[in-house]
This record gives sequence, structure tokens and C-alpha cells, in this order.
Amino acid sequence: MRVIIAAGGTGGHLYPGVALAREFERQMPGSETMFVGTTRGLETDVVPRESFELITIAARGIMGKGTGGAVQGLALVPLGVAQCLAVCRKRRPDLAIGIGGYTSPPLIVAAFLLGIRRVIVEPNVYPGMANRVLAPIANLVFVSFADTAAYFGSRKTRVVGTPIRRQFLEAGTGTRDTEDVSGRTLLVLGGSQGARSINQAVVAALPRLLASHPGLRMIHQTGVRDHGEVAAAYRTARCDAEVVPFLYDMPRAFRQADLIVGRSGATTVAEITACGKPAVLVPFPYSVHGHQERNARVLERAGAAQVIVEARLSGDALADAISSLLAQPGRLREMGRRSKTLGQADAAEAIVSECRTLVSG
Repeated sequence: MRVIIAAGGTGGHLYPGVALAREFERQMPGSETMFVGTTRGLETDVVPRESFELITIAARGIMGKGTGGAVQGLALVPLGVAQCLAVCRKRRPDLAIGIGGYTSPPLIVAAFLLGIRRVIVEPNVYPGMANRVLAPIANLVFVSFADTAAYFGSRKTRVVGTPIRRQFLEAGTGTRDTEDVSGRTLLVLGGSQGARSINQAVVAALPRLLASHPGLRMIHQTGVRDHGEVAAAYRTARCDAEVVPFLYDMPRAFRQADLIVGRSGATTVAEITACGKPAVLVPFPYSVHGHQERNARVLERAGAAQVIVEARLSGDALADAISSLLAQPGRLREMGRRSKTLGQADAAEAIVSECRTLVSG
């Protein structure tokens, strides 16, 4: 089978696509998967690193870009569709998959015009504009949450969870079964591009955290912009820390983490719950339709996470939340257990199985 996936811009769109590509390889040795993206997104680095082919097209975001940005994004859609038509005619894929974002509409529309089977994947509780627009011409729609199904036709919609890389499932789950509060590891994530507000709050919280938990170890993905500043703060604090702009081996970091602090994009939430990790979540306040806060509240209601909204984020607020949780190993374990009950580890397997049935007729 030959599959083409539109996924790019951020890790939240890209890594579910990588998970599906790997699952196609696992279920169908010899299958071929390629990606459609742009020259500006994370895909230019990650897709080649994952040993898949990246085909770039002209596309820009529309939602949240202001009037001028939206006009520019819309103006590029016909060109992107024409480029995807050319790619599909040349490569003859059996299946096109869109995972939201601005690269999905050109590919899915081109596949529709050429009669290629079409699937969209919606990881968020509240679906993005691209997927809502594309749903009528999709053969199947895969969603992560039952509440999301109401936005799409029930006949074509499947509630399966967010596809994550199999390495997460092999990384080990939960928190350590020990009452020893020393030597805990805190994983800090701000999404694939980092989060300045989280970076600043963690740096401000460091003195209190190290005073109350002197053996604390940190793994911190900062994003490129803040890396030097944050790394210097850790050195000054003499903290045992791994500070990097981007974590390529995220499953390894999850395996080591006792508690996760980060944004609440759909992919991050799926990885947290699949691994059964407790979390302190700081939703990105400007996500379209507030989908990150919606994602975070699902975990909070289940008792799997504590939510701090951006407006209330500070070094003291973060230190209070982290210190309280790290001091209660039993609570951490219970949060991890509840997190695990939300995880849907077989999402990629289920999606690929249904796609195979769809293509075979």
C-alpha cells in the first residue's frame, strides 16, 4: 500500500502521522508512506530523521493569523491543491490521510478530485477548522474523544484515541512504586517550539524546588529561543538537568519522568495518558477555540492532572504545585493510575486496520 500523509507545522500534527507511518510498516511490510508538508515547519527536520520522504507544498495557516494572514493562507490553497494533484498523479497513493492544520486541505481535496480514499484524524476534543471543513469529503474520520464525534457524521466517525509512537508503549508506565521522595525526575515540555511562560516560571521556581527536593533531576525541552537562557539558569542553580532545545527521544524522557509539566496539546495528552503519568498542565491560552484547556480539563476531571491557567502561572504557583505533588508519592501513583485509564494505546493500530479495510474495498 502507498500512503500519503499531510502533517506538519508542529509536533502535535506531525508525530501522530509518524506513529501511523510506523504502524503501516509494522502491519504491512513493504508499504510506502510519504509526507506532505512545508519548508517552514518541524517536518523539515523530523521527517527525514524518521527516514520518510517529505514532499513540500505552498501552504500557510489561516486560523488565528489575523485578516492579512488569513487572506494569504486562503490565496495559497489553490496552488497547494494543484501541487498535491501533481504529486498524487505521479505517486498514485492508495490512501490520503490529513491530521489537521494547513497542509491537510490541499491534499484531501486533491485526493477527492482524483478518487483516492481519504481519511482525517482529529486529536483534539474540539475539532480544528480544517477537519470540520474536510469531513464531508472524507471516507472515515478518526477522533480521540467521544465528545468530538458529535461534530462529524456518526456513520463515518470512529472514536479510537490519538495515534502515538509505539516506543511510548514500550517505555514503561506509571510512577515509581516507592515512598522515597528523593531523586525524583521532573520533565518539562512546552510543545515542540517551547513555551516562554513555562520556561520563565520553572526558572523562577527552581530555588524553592531544589530547597524542598535537593535530589530533584530535571529534563527540560526549552525550544530554540530560550535554550541558552534556561540552560544558564540551571547551571547557576547547580541543578542536575538535561536542558535541550528539542527532545527527539521523547519516549526515553517519559520513561524517566515521575511528573510532567507542560502544555496540553492533544498529542502530549495522549502520550501522558498512554504512559500513565501524572501531570501539571498549563494550556496554551491562544489555541484556537481554547482546545488545549479543553484537553487539560479532561485529565483534571479524571484526577490525572492539575491545571494552572496561564494567567495564574508564576514561579511560586508552579513551585507550590510541583512540591506538593512530589511530596505525596501515594497521590502521584494514584494520578498516574487514573491517567492510564484515559489512555488509548492501540489508536494507531486501530486506525491502520480500518484504513486497510477501506482501501481493500
